[in-house]
Amino acid sequence: MKDSKKRKKKNPTPKAKRLHVYYQRTGFYMFIWESLKKAFWPIAGVVIGLILFNKYVYNINDGLQAMTETFSRVGVLTTFFVSETLLGLIPPEIFIAWSKKTADPILNLSLLATLSYSGGIISYFIGRAALKINAVKQYLEVKMAKHLKNTSKWGGFLILVGALLPLPFSISCMTAGMIKYPFKGVVVFGLFRFLRFAIYAWAIFSMVS
Repeated sequence: MKDSKKRKKKNPTPKAKRLHVYYQRTGFYMFIWESLKKAFWPIAGVVIGLILFNKYVYNINDGLQAMTETFSRVGVLTTFFVSETLLGLIPPEIFIAWSKKTADPILNLSLLATLSYSGGIISYFIGRAALKINAVKQYLEVKMAKHLKNTSKWGGFLILVGALLPLPFSISCMTAGMIKYPFKGVVVFGLFRFLRFAIYAWAIFSMVS
């Protein structure tokens, strides 16, 4: 019995290795790779489109300056919060660029990141509440079955992907709520949303004068 225990201690399977084998077997890595490939061209298209728009149509800096002078900070932040709570319909990059043109860019950027994170948390509870609607539940079981199954298998990693990549964070959180993913996991993995805002701000602030 003692020898058996010693062998177990000497040759434990590292947790990281077990996770790697599990994600490899379930197709998680392929799912992430396919998602990244699908996201690359739309992102590249948006970047190129913005560059061309800024060069030949309208100066984006002028537009951001007009936005700063026309709308109050409360109005912009409220609009952003609603967007980040309801499916992330407006790209956060627009608001990050806006924060650069304000008198307190770091403060406003911090507020944006906090509101985005909070919007994701609220989206989680919206997802939980949506399950009580029969029409929504039936739609999910038919149209979103595969996505929900993947989210159930890979859990927090999909929340992390939604937090870091240019994908609607609120949709990831809402989906997590629909599959009843542990709230603690959403809170922890969702913190990477702050890292995303820091990285994007570093890139966008260097482009916006």
